[in-house]
Amino acid sequence: MIRVLIVDDSAFMRKVLSDVFAKDSDFQVVDTARNGNDALDKVIKLCPDVITMDVEMPELDGLLALERIMELRPTPVVMVSSLTKAGGEKTVRALELGAVDFIAKTAGAISNVDDIALELLRKCRAASRVNMARLPQVRKIDPVVVTSTQREIFKSPQVTSAVVDGIVAIGTSTGGPRALQEVLTRLPGDLPYPTVIVQHMPAGFTKSLADRLNMICPLSVKEAEDGDILAPMNVYIAPGNYHMTVRRDGGRAYIRLNQEASIGGLRPAVDPMMYSVAEHFGTKVVGVILTGMGHDGAKGIQAIKKAHGCTIAEDQSTAVIFGMPKSAIDLGVIDNILPLHAVADGILRCLRNLGGGSR
Repeated sequence: MIRVLIVDDSAFMRKVLSDVFAKDSDFQVVDTARNGNDALDKVIKLCPDVITMDVEMPELDGLLALERIMELRPTPVVMVSSLTKAGGEKTVRALELGAVDFIAKTAGAISNVDDIALELLRKCRAASRVNMARLPQVRKIDPVVVTSTQREIFKSPQVTSAVVDGIVAIGTSTGGPRALQEVLTRLPGDLPYPTVIVQHMPAGFTKSLADRLNMICPLSVKEAEDGDILAPMNVYIAPGNYHMTVRRDGGRAYIRLNQEASIGGLRPAVDPMMYSVAEHFGTKVVGVILTGMGHDGAKGIQAIKKAHGCTIAEDQSTAVIFGMPKSAIDLGVIDNILPLHAVADGILRCLRNLGGGSR
């Protein structure tokens, strides 16, 4: 039995979420809390297995409550976030602070409860199994200033000849935003290859993730747009609700987005991106699988291995959820199994072996 504490300032929302859990015999709602202060008292008293946490609450909001919970009694938390720009920014911050995952809701009271019920149960079930000791510690990182050269290459619509002969491709899901922060902030700003990333997230949240990473990483990070020309020193995150692939035209490479059918319920999915980089870059690919539920990315990184690229998977010792890395490892296609803090160095070693590396 998974013991759940529901935290929301809306009595209606507390009832709605309680009813969702009541329909599944795996869950027991041990109590509800109306704000962050109420939640802190009940977390200490009841020791729940998982918490659902609203972001916007009076007295003590979800972010401040989450910080205190991580200090006092680290517990898996699934945030309930609004589909707004502000909601996306706060959700990304919550994932940095230690939330395991989040559920997106429409503004105001949930009107799509039937749509999110299965997702809520699935994510809370997975969250309850998370070893909180594996969450990477948040390193204090000051915002970085992107150089004028980076901005010119990255943002100018006139760029038509950025030549790249290799690429880094990263796939991740649950626990990914924090893992990506750990990896990208350790990579140098002069990385000679572009980096493409699929992070399982719905539309409206990937832009906030990219903007946040862009503030704290030496590389330039953006939410990918169809037709973006890939350039060194830059990172492109697949937008929610779109599959992302890459194409090459001579020495130039660019992003292609599509809304083809979801794969295993996922769009974006990691596999299409991995297949495309294997096809177009062959031996000059570093493929990486980080923490996440399920097996997305395993077959894609197998294609990278068959093309004689270099492959990396996060080690079980640090993966918040080991599903995606384990699936790739079980296929026997991973060259390097590394704890999260060593992944960036592993990428750089692979680049040197492939003929690239920091300038």
